[in-house]
Amino acid sequence: MISVVSNKQVIFRDYVSGFFSESDLLINSTTSSLKLPVGSMKALVKNLSLSCDPYMCNRTRKPDPSSPPTALSFTSVQPMSGFGVSKVMDSGHPAYKEGDLLWGAVGWEEYSAITPIPNLHFKIHQTDVPLSHYTGLLGMPGMTYYIVKQLVVVSRDLD
Repeated sequence: MISVVSNKQVIFRDYVSGFFSESDLLINSTTSSLKLPVGSMKALVKNLSLSCDPYMCNRTRKPDPSSPPTALSFTSVQPMSGFGVSKVMDSGHPAYKEGDLLWGAVGWEEYSAITPIPNLHFKIHQTDVPLSHYTGLLGMPGMTYYIVKQLVVVSRDLD
């Protein structure tokens, strides 16, 4: 028997020209099967923690074809996306099995069917810290801080 569950999603209404606000979002409720089709190479994940990073403001603006992209814009009337921590519920992908924890790009929704991409989705092996830390301190914002700090220290040592 295939179980179907409610799947709340944060939908991006349309591109923003000024400041981004709550009215630019819509909460949608849909359903999701907890079983992937036979032969699928995807992983079905339950999203446990989502990251809301400052760079995401750039993703709310309509892409300008005359300038190089700095981040992929959100698609209007679609769930927003970003980095998050998730638990694998079902998988047809050889790298992930049910129960695995992962960090990577997911939709802003309770359940996402993702196609794992190397260097964009990682298994979480260290669970002795709160999982939410992977979307902040141990995630992209923390890694950015770490790299910048290392570059500053190295450049000072070279002087």
